[in-house]
Amino acid sequence: MAIGVSWLVTFFPSFLLAILVSLLLPGAKQPQFPFSGMDLFVRIVVVAPVLETLIMGAALLVLQLIFRPTLSVVMTAILAGLAHSFSPTGVAVWGLVIWWPFLIFATLFVVWRQRSLLAAFAVPAVTHALHNLPTAALIVSGIKV
Repeated sequence: MAIGVSWLVTFFPSFLLAILVSLLLPGAKQPQFPFSGMDLFVRIVVVAPVLETLIMGAALLVLQLIFRPTLSVVMTAILAGLAHSFSPTGVAVWGLVIWWPFLIFATLFVVWRQRSLLAAFAVPAVTHALHNLPTAALIVSGIKV
């Protein structure tokens, strides 16, 4: 139940942010991936959520030693947006869209950390995978959005 609700809270606002960004910045470049097909699908739906959750979780654990959970979550979302904007496959405007889901993923991590470290990593990683699933499916299918 929590993962389903979390997916709804990440995907649809992020989708609306993407539309808003594309309307406000119609000439903005889209992220380009140097892989395709099932390789792209696996990387976006499996590898990225797992690796990014590990990085995010480690950052949150360290940040929470210094800051309150709320500030740690906000800082992590901003850092994730910046990382996606300036990654090799990223573009500057990507961070304007990606900060929202990472705000939710980081919140999930902090909340589920109260139950266990495994849950703190698993719940946001699965939510992240579901968040990426529709986009990966569209890219692999060749449908232009």
